[in-house]
Amino acid sequence: MHWTDVMAERLAQQGQEHIIATGITPSGEFHIGHLREILTGDMITRAANKAGLKAELVFVVDNADPLRKVYPFLDESYREFIGQQLGAIPAPDSEGKPDWIRFEQEGWTYGDHFLTPFLDALKQIGVEPRLIPNLEAYRSGMFADATKRCCDDIETVKEIIERVSSRELPEGWFPWQPLNSKKSLDGVTVTGYDYPLVHWKDEHGEHGSSNIIKGEGKLPWRLDWPAKWGHNGVTCEPFGKDHGASGGSYDTGKELSVFMGHAPPLPLTYEWISLRGQGAMSSSTGNTVGPIEALELVPPQILRFLIANSKPNKAIEFDTGMGLVNLADEYERLCSRDFETELDDESKSRRQRVQIEDAQAALRLSMISEEDSNEATAVSFRHLALLAQIKDDDEAVWESLRGSGAIESPTSLLRDRLARMRAWIKSSHFPEDMRIQIMTEPNQDAIERLEKHQRDLLPVLLACFEDAPWDVSGITAAIKSVAEQAEAPMKDVYRTCYAVFMGAERGPRLAPILCNCDQEVICQLISRCVSMS
Repeated sequence: MHWTDVMAERLAQQGQEHIIATGITPSGEFHIGHLREILTGDMITRAANKAGLKAELVFVVDNADPLRKVYPFLDESYREFIGQQLGAIPAPDSEGKPDWIRFEQEGWTYGDHFLTPFLDALKQIGVEPRLIPNLEAYRSGMFADATKRCCDDIETVKEIIERVSSRELPEGWFPWQPLNSKKSLDGVTVTGYDYPLVHWKDEHGEHGSSNIIKGEGKLPWRLDWPAKWGHNGVTCEPFGKDHGASGGSYDTGKELSVFMGHAPPLPLTYEWISLRGQGAMSSSTGNTVGPIEALELVPPQILRFLIANSKPNKAIEFDTGMGLVNLADEYERLCSRDFETELDDESKSRRQRVQIEDAQAALRLSMISEEDSNEATAVSFRHLALLAQIKDDDEAVWESLRGSGAIESPTSLLRDRLARMRAWIKSSHFPEDMRIQIMTEPNQDAIERLEKHQRDLLPVLLACFEDAPWDVSGITAAIKSVAEQAEAPMKDVYRTCYAVFMGAERGPRLAPILCNCDQEVICQLISRCVSMS
């Protein structure tokens, strides 16, 4: 049974209506690692609805969280905003400086700046959750009841956190973090409490009062999270392994949730996504591939497949090179399978049937819309990468595919895939061992590096290629014919061919590449190499 169906079964045992929550702090550029959380939530929501439940996905935007430091992408002038809430400070402009004009004229905040492109990416991959901005929830009084409970019984709250987390809270700790005279959450000491007011003094020597009902501050994270579960009615939430560790924020949240008067949500802990060879992604260090960047390279269905096809407790190494090719080809193989026929085969073992059902579910969850078909494109990622490199014009690609019988006409899905393929080829992520460059002019250095007996093969190569049927088998036969006629080893023939066609000593299989080039142009190239030798 697919992991999403397992979660749907567990939710069904708790009731019919469910809120599946995800949440991220918009402190910097979102990266593809963030997609694991929200896609996990989206897929659980789909599975729950498919099982006959009524489920909704919500995305909590933690814009009440403070700016913690001046990140590398920010100007030093942001130092004055450290400790202030992300939904209440100006966004950075193109130079990383505060964009006061947009902030004052449009209310465009730091949180908006980083959230908006992420939401655009989510639409492309078929995720449109209900947004819940946390700062606005505080300001509208949604946290007031939970905060009052905590402030009225500080000792119980402290006992839960210290016992479960095995860490001692600092002296003077209080369940509410007031905003100080500079609108910062840092450097504030609570001096008294008289609901709804929390009295404070700050490091600037100022004194004041924070109104809980008006959201003039926030709860610390370990209280903020269970409070959100309560006022948002959350029944399930996936989260990273740091929160799910023993004594972590979910463990304290479970008990604090009951203390606040509501049941904790069904949890699902997931592992990180890392960049191959570079470790875990981090917005602050710049070790990222952003969702928009990823979607310029990768079809959205394949990004969804990356998550759907991996159990949440399995770490994912995102490889934008050959790993992406292999992932895409695996997806295409699934699209071409007839799952119903496979499941009708009574000779299949229980284990085989489970594997088939899991693959079927992963493919279904990879669709942008649940109504989309999962037809294969009939063109592998590898072959499309080849054609995109040797044919600059899209119509020439379609003509080649028509000629080979792969397609009658390009679908919108295939057109979209070619556009992303061209972007991938231009990027630094494209694997070097897949790069193809057919010479348009003889590479003099490569020809001169050939031994004399290898250069002597050039006239034979020209004659064989002029007479060859221009397809994979014809070109393959022509290359073999050169060796036979010249009584030369195949390694010498290949060395000569790669020098002529690629200006190199070795490379990928030539016949599938050359058959997509014009025969006359290729023969002219050989002829000019003959003249040089």
